[in-house]
Amino acid sequence: MSSSITVPLWLALIVALLALWALLDRLLMPSARWFIRSRANKVLDEVSQRLPIHIRPFQQVRRQAMIDRLVFDEKVQQAVRGLADAQQMPREVVLAQAQRYAREIVPAFNAYMYFRIGYWVGKKLSQSLYRVRIGSTDDTGLAAIPENATVVFVMNHRSNMDYIIASYLAAERAALSYAVGEWARLWGLQQLIRAMGAYFVRRDSKDELYRRVLERYIAMATEAGVTQAVYPEGGLTRDGRLREPRFGVLDYMLRGWHHNGERDLVFVPLGLNYDRVLEDRTQLLAGSAMRRGRLRALANTLRFLGNQLWLLLRSRWHRMGYACVNFGTPVSVRAWAGSRGIRFEQLDRERRHAEVAALGHHLMAEVGRLVPVLPVPLVATALLEHPTQPRSLFDLKAAVARLVGTLESRGARLYVPRQDWDYAVDAGLRMLRLRHLVDEADGLYAVRASETPLLSYYANSIAHLLHE
Repeated sequence: MSSSITVPLWLALIVALLALWALLDRLLMPSARWFIRSRANKVLDEVSQRLPIHIRPFQQVRRQAMIDRLVFDEKVQQAVRGLADAQQMPREVVLAQAQRYAREIVPAFNAYMYFRIGYWVGKKLSQSLYRVRIGSTDDTGLAAIPENATVVFVMNHRSNMDYIIASYLAAERAALSYAVGEWARLWGLQQLIRAMGAYFVRRDSKDELYRRVLERYIAMATEAGVTQAVYPEGGLTRDGRLREPRFGVLDYMLRGWHHNGERDLVFVPLGLNYDRVLEDRTQLLAGSAMRRGRLRALANTLRFLGNQLWLLLRSRWHRMGYACVNFGTPVSVRAWAGSRGIRFEQLDRERRHAEVAALGHHLMAEVGRLVPVLPVPLVATALLEHPTQPRSLFDLKAAVARLVGTLESRGARLYVPRQDWDYAVDAGLRMLRLRHLVDEADGLYAVRASETPLLSYYANSIAHLLHE
């Protein structure tokens, strides 16, 4: 006599899925991992022969091993013990929190993702949206950076496109590791960002344990020679002007550097500017009393994307003008400290903060001088000299010529499309008219009153070069 066992269909499906997953995990996943590793190693071998600033062994350590190394770092362990004692908590609970912070921060750099997929996407996206240009570079200074130095690019922060454009333009020199805010911690996106070598930061966190874990990761990466990029402003500009910088990350980097160590620490100032910033209206609203909720901000973004798609479908879409980057003269911390007769590691807390701030302000002053002068900011500045008065094209070009004379006398970096100022003014006006920020009637150009704040946003990007 035979008997049979019946199970519900949903349970049979779960068992089948588990069996399939086990099969994939045992047979296919090891092969997939081997394939990905082999492709990454091939790319590493290739780029190590052409990059002036090499990828460090630190970046190739397995992510879990790096997390363990960070969690059991002596200074992190001291912070764990201190917090456990201060709050009467079990040490295991605090240690688990430190591990969560480490997993959140530590990247998973993959050379294939960075130099094949990331570079291709960055190049295509940048060139699709903008006419991307490198305005000026100190090639002699960049070539003189010692091979084993830790290089850090210091830049202003105007748009989230900064990450993409700077990485794309610097890819012939180095693989950049960024600090990325919590906005990018979305499933799928955060895995891609980690594979590109970026690490996540909670910019305004007051959690002492978190700050110590972040500090030790940045210090360890700096000590290991990892090339990094930082935005001392902390966030995007709200009104177009350079924001007051904060130097916490800079201080963390200096904690991982020693004056008599094997590596110098070299900061490379970098200035960016755009004829159009994707987030301009959003940032103006964020900086005003009229704050919008997330849903309204999302609706505004979708409306912008829909409008761009509609223009594309009607063959009326144009690229958003010029995006330009200037690379400045490298600043050696060893030379800087020597000229001031200091050793950062020997300073007390108060003096150290003062010297870090002095170095930081010097770097940001260099970044400010490197911000490119582009057609739209220049024309916007000329229009705002008399915002209520319609101007002829001749008057506008005369005003631009006066501004150019002032800027050139102060050593500003002006990008002149086609080496033709008439074309530059026409290009700037065309962009402003396409966006309906400026009206034209009978050959006279007038600022649309409701758009004066947005016009000021672009003029502010070069205001410091005119009024310093």
